[in-house]
Amino acid sequence: MSYSDFTLDRVRKTFNLTIADKINIFASIPEITCPPLLAEILQENVPLALASNTEKSRSEMIIAPILIAVRKYLNNQISLFSGIDFSVDPIQGLNGNCDFIISRSPELLILNAPVITIVEAKKENLNAGLGQCVSEMIAAQLFNEREENNIQTIYGTVTTGTNWKFLKLVEKVVEIDLSEYYINDIGKILGILSTLLTEEVF
Repeated sequence: MSYSDFTLDRVRKTFNLTIADKINIFASIPEITCPPLLAEILQENVPLALASNTEKSRSEMIIAPILIAVRKYLNNQISLFSGIDFSVDPIQGLNGNCDFIISRSPELLILNAPVITIVEAKKENLNAGLGQCVSEMIAAQLFNEREENNIQTIYGTVTTGTNWKFLKLVEKVVEIDLSEYYINDIGKILGILSTLLTEEVF
């Protein structure tokens, strides 16, 4: 069993979670201006990614440039890991590769800092990726505890590249924002990601 085997119901039962559906959890976060370079990249890449319509194309052409832009906006004080093995507790099924992990540390070679945001790239169905994303958030929570990183809140997002849904985990409670954010509102997506990576508590 691995992260990809978890549905939302299965991860809820396995880890005794409370799932709270809410609207506009992150709506109050201000947007930031999209950098001209990112705007140009997305203008070129989004049609290509949508035409090929695979998770890999969306991941490489849309999601990665957005996350790299966030890292640059935060003066490279975060690190970005793509497709790495994040096997935290295989016995509980918390193992496998993650599409993206963002860590609140500039160190690029080793993942040893608080894990804040986990991004799961899904081709078309955001809700289908929620169980996998939550299981990775649980793993991040456990990882931080083992590393003695005092991080109380884990954030996650499930995205198709063009649509983004954000989640929040505190102890055993998962809050899922029912609102979705879209690529044509890229400033809002950048604002949310940047805020979640710089605020201790939100």
